[in-house]
Amino acid sequence: MTSFDTTSARLSPLQAVIFDWAGTLVDFGSLAPTQIFVEAFATFGITITLAQARGPMGLSKWDHIHQLLKEESIAAQWQQVFGRAPADADVDAIYARFMPMQIAKVGEFSAPIAGAVETLQWLRANGLKVGSCSGYPREVLDQLLPRAAAAGIAPDHVVAGDELPAGGRPGPFMALANVLALGIGDVRACVKVDDTVPGIAEGRNAGMWTVGLSLSGNEVGYSPEEFAKAPQQEVEDRVAAAQARLKNAGAHHVVRSVAELPRVLAQMAAGMRAGRMPG
Repeated sequence: MTSFDTTSARLSPLQAVIFDWAGTLVDFGSLAPTQIFVEAFATFGITITLAQARGPMGLSKWDHIHQLLKEESIAAQWQQVFGRAPADADVDAIYARFMPMQIAKVGEFSAPIAGAVETLQWLRANGLKVGSCSGYPREVLDQLLPRAAAAGIAPDHVVAGDELPAGGRPGPFMALANVLALGIGDVRACVKVDDTVPGIAEGRNAGMWTVGLSLSGNEVGYSPEEFAKAPQQEVEDRVAAAQARLKNAGAHHVVRSVAELPRVLAQMAAGMRAGRMPG
């Protein structure tokens, strides 16, 4: 069930919306990568918390691991276990351990977030193209995409976090690759939608409008079961903190989930017709 009217809207001059995947279109709470980071580090005798695992979310997975190993408490554990500071070769080793575990698990977290299917249908009915990019490597996306498509989530283009020589987030490269693939004439006519700080930075660096998602993704981090049982005040407190982080990262708008996106897009389009542009 969605919270918007599915009748047509005037979205000109917007041309495309570019979505993140986990925590944005699928996998409420962005759970698939988080637990696997914990498990992959554990195989090396290193204990990290779910909160620590969530910290760099939105980066490509190699960069995510690299960032975790820079964290003082994790680096200290590595020094204690291995007698030296972590190096890039250690990132490679953890990544090699992480990848098969992530490939095996990602399909279990492919369910669309409520409203995602209807939102994509609404965008296409109103003439917008649908792009996407992810911190997931292509091998992981190859497992996720067929399941997501069977459930109704099939963007026009997908860019993986490991397939561009220029790199991933927070750089603009994956978002701009979507612009090229979709044939968009003006980056200012694109909207980047993401649940992470690096994902918002990606959109801003690409010169796009950005919309942050506070409740459904990494910043709040509830599983669907946890969300159903959570006290209302706790939910509101977490959402407020997530909204603040996403706004501080530069999000032009923040909503709870993709189900609320159509209302914001209509506002953006009206603003653009009045002369406002992302900045």
